[in-house]
Amino acid sequence: MMQNERSRSPRKQADRAAEIVAHEAAQFIQREAGSESLITVIRAQSVAHGDRMMIFVSVFPVEKAPSAMHFLERQREAFSNHLKQHARMRLPRIDFMLDNGEQTGGPGGIGHG
Repeated sequence: MMQNERSRSPRKQADRAAEIVAHEAAQFIQREAGSESLITVIRAQSVAHGDRMMIFVSVFPVEKAPSAMHFLERQREAFSNHLKQHARMRLPRIDFMLDNGEQTGGPGGIGHG
C-alpha cells in the first residue's frame, strides 16, 4: 500500500500547488484589479512537470477581456512576488488564460510563453 501512496504523491502535490496558486491569485486580483471588469479565477493547472502554472480566469463583461488580460500580464511579476510572500512552494512560471466558456465560443486565451 505504501508503494501506491507514493505513486500518487506527485499528482497530489501538483493538485495542492494548483489550489494554493488559484486561491492566492483570487486574493491578489481582488486587491489589485480595478472596478471596470470582474475577473474571476476559475482554476489553476500545473503543466510542464510543475514548471508552469496556468491560471484560468473569466472576465465580465466579456468586452473588457482584452484589457483585463493585458492587466494580468503586466501584473505577472507582482503576482509572483505575492506568491513568494504567501505560499511556501517552488515558484512556477505563471500564465493567465482567458476561459469565458460559452460566452467566447469555448476555452481560449492569451498565452504568454
